[in-house]
Amino acid sequence: MNVDIAVVDYGMGNLRSVSKAIEHVAPSASVAVTSDPQVIAQAGRVVFPGQGAAPDCMREIDARGLRQAIVDAARSKPFLGICMGMQVLFERSEEGDTACLGILPGDVQRFPREAMHDAAGNKLKVPHMGWNDVHQAMQHPLWAGIEEGARFYFVHSYFVQPAAADVIAGFSHYPFPFTCAVASGNIFAVQFHPEKSQNAGLALLGNFAIWQPGAAAPAAALSGAICA
Repeated sequence: MNVDIAVVDYGMGNLRSVSKAIEHVAPSASVAVTSDPQVIAQAGRVVFPGQGAAPDCMREIDARGLRQAIVDAARSKPFLGICMGMQVLFERSEEGDTACLGILPGDVQRFPREAMHDAAGNKLKVPHMGWNDVHQAMQHPLWAGIEEGARFYFVHSYFVQPAAADVIAGFSHYPFPFTCAVASGNIFAVQFHPEKSQNAGLALLGNFAIWQPGAAAPAAALSGAICA
């Protein structure tokens, strides 16, 4: 079974919403939600969504025999990670002290309780849930047509800490700046949910559906690198 875009199904994630959003922005593409490693291997592009807890995610990936297919796809073709599908690309998560896929160097940390208050001293809730501005830290084809500071929808208690700053593609604030998008070669991954983010999210998914890694990014004003 050859498909243009495979959405990885490991039993966790908002798979129907993701696939429907992709079908909307890429109506001529064949899209399959699949847990078949062979279908993933043969697909032209791969989307790796997810939600829930890191230990459960990694357990299901291994139980379904998907680890190698995901790693191979992330090394060889346009690859989009979403939410938990971004976090487990890194080496380790504080959530359950979980060893992840190790495709990207860095780890995943929980929002620290002592830092969770706004400028007025009001306590901020964890998980971070709702709409937030996303600032673009690099030029990238997946940001094409998306305004700097566009709002995307988040639901998460953990955030990635890349070992190398040059993979940071976007950041947001809650209350401090945290990485919410990374890019490395043929990989683009986001903490927010593009499938729930209305026009900006659909634009990102549409850009992914036609992305040719290695092509030049369109010129755009950048907000600057994320603060350490």
